Amino acid sequence: MNYSVQTLLGVFTIDKGKIKVLLVHKKSEPYRGYWMLPTEFLTDSLEGNVERTINDIGLPNLFYTQNKTYANIELDTKKEVIGISYLGLIDSITCYLKSTKVDGVELEWFDINSIPKTAYDHEMIIKDLYDSFKKRIVNSNILKILFPSDFTLPEIQKIYETVLETKLDRRNFRKKLINLGYIIDTGDINEGYTGRPAKLYRFKEEIEERKLF
Repeated sequence: MNYSVQTLLGVFTIDKGKIKVLLVHKKSEPYRGYWMLPTEFLTDSLEGNVERTINDIGLPNLFYTQNKTYANIELDTKKEVIGISYLGLIDSITCYLKSTKVDGVELEWFDINSIPKTAYDHEMIIKDLYDSFKKRIVNSNILKILFPSDFTLPEIQKIYETVLETKLDRRNFRKKLINLGYIIDTGDINEGYTGRPAKLYRFKEEIEERKLF
């Protein structure tokens, strides 16, 4: 059977309390003007393919893991296409400071709840990636990837409330995170933000991997 393999990279970050995914603007037919996940046909190992995609979109090295395989995904080719999706994670500060603009490539971060029209089967694949993201973010080490530097407890709580789709008691949430012994008080507060200043915390260098919820 004549077929080709394609890798699709879904990169997620958390920016100002919003969960966002990175998409590429498609400039050719079909689906011209639509948005899509960064995608490459396989010409290397799977990991090599993903690393090339990361380089092509101008992001620094990020955490990524294989997510799901799709058979015969929709594409403008006569070949049968096998798609392999990867979930990527990057913190917003690293992304802001270290990402580079790539000529001819239009990228934009979209709120996961405001995804524009997408090409091919990418809407379905983004949904699957987000489902995996929600399952993984309850893991302490994944949370540390997304918040490698200073954060407030209300920031973390807001993300969990979005992911778990429920309201959490502020005092119980704070007590649970502190009692785990995974975070330390930096002694600073976020004075640059609107509203009441909140204490800034940071994850310890070495923490045991476990589910927080």
